[in-house]
Amino acid sequence: IRTGYSSRRLVQWNARRGKWNNVEDTEIDWKAYMAQVEGVINGTYDYTQLQGDTGPLVYPAGFVYIFMGLYYATGRGTDIRMAQNIFAVLYLATLLLVFLIYHQTCKVPPFVFFFMCCASYRVHSIFVLRLFNDPVAMVLLFLSINLLLAQRWSWGCFCFSLAVSVKMNVLLFAPGLLFLLLTQFGFHGALPKLGICAALQVVLGLPFLLENPVGYLSRSFDLGRQFLFRWTVNWRFLPEALFLHRAFHLALLAAHLTLLLLFAVCRWHRTGESILSLLKDPSKRKVPPQPLTPNQIVSTLFTSNFIGICFSRSLHYQFYVWYFHTLPYLLWATPARWLTHLLRLLVLGFIELSWNTYPSTSCSSAALHVCHAVILLQLWLGPQAFPKNVQHSKKAH
Repeated sequence: IRTGYSSRRLVQWNARRGKWNNVEDTEIDWKAYMAQVEGVINGTYDYTQLQGDTGPLVYPAGFVYIFMGLYYATGRGTDIRMAQNIFAVLYLATLLLVFLIYHQTCKVPPFVFFFMCCASYRVHSIFVLRLFNDPVAMVLLFLSINLLLAQRWSWGCFCFSLAVSVKMNVLLFAPGLLFLLLTQFGFHGALPKLGICAALQVVLGLPFLLENPVGYLSRSFDLGRQFLFRWTVNWRFLPEALFLHRAFHLALLAAHLTLLLLFAVCRWHRTGESILSLLKDPSKRKVPPQPLTPNQIVSTLFTSNFIGICFSRSLHYQFYVWYFHTLPYLLWATPARWLTHLLRLLVLGFIELSWNTYPSTSCSSAALHVCHAVILLQLWLGPQAFPKNVQHSKKAH
């Protein structure tokens, strides 16, 4: 089976025995993860001193604790088969949590779930062949969304912060979560929930913060980390000098924040009041407070993450799981006559093809951006989960 980084076979046919034999996994970062965790087990709490085969430890403390458990569960990281079995269970748990989310939204036709389960070799590879930490962060994120849908906001924020402590990419959902918290509770009501997120980060990182606070924060939450051009999936058509230029990074950040603001003001906030009304206590707003619907919660979170991915400085192959399971909702949640079922499936297919092209090419990167632009256009033009309440506001007045 051809993989994204190397060409090995996961299984091969044994003609003499008449059965399939499993062959060695295609390891990328697993040994580095185990080496970094082993450093902590041996008593090193200075993040600047924790290294692996592929470089320094650059993930928050939650990653250390979870993979420390995997270190012991897999015989100090040597039992790869056990690790693959654990990640296979993690994959099934991810599908279950995603299906629970989609069941509550009732937007995506059932036939699409076949493609989510069976059509992406890349996602199966990221989970079971590569043993990356990205799936661990995402399963915690989907657990958090399920808790939010159940109106368990404190527990949802707790799990969200736990997901951030595994990998920082979950912060792409943070603008949407902040908007939902302000909508539901106002500024003062949202502070305790934000406090839960912050407190968990402090508690998990405390051993490392006490040893070297600057080293821990600069390594685990390094927003300016430079990515290698050779691994980029989304910007292959650019010259490498432009890809590495700081001005290009700042332009992407500006575009990211601008589009988030436009969606927050024009698409998510549809009550007819100023966006600043979100800071008020819900009982003091002109429009009486109403519980957020599942589609409002899911649409805001998924869109927030998707906007961040569209303007990422670089996307590596394992980053596909950051948004793969959200794509069906983003494509089918907003009905658009110009985007038929066939065209939506084609968009999914071209995205999958782009992520399966190794090494990436100018065409594959351009195709990925075109597909992202189609989804963004549909999200902007289609009817939103937050309907206008102008008439309702006048009646209340």
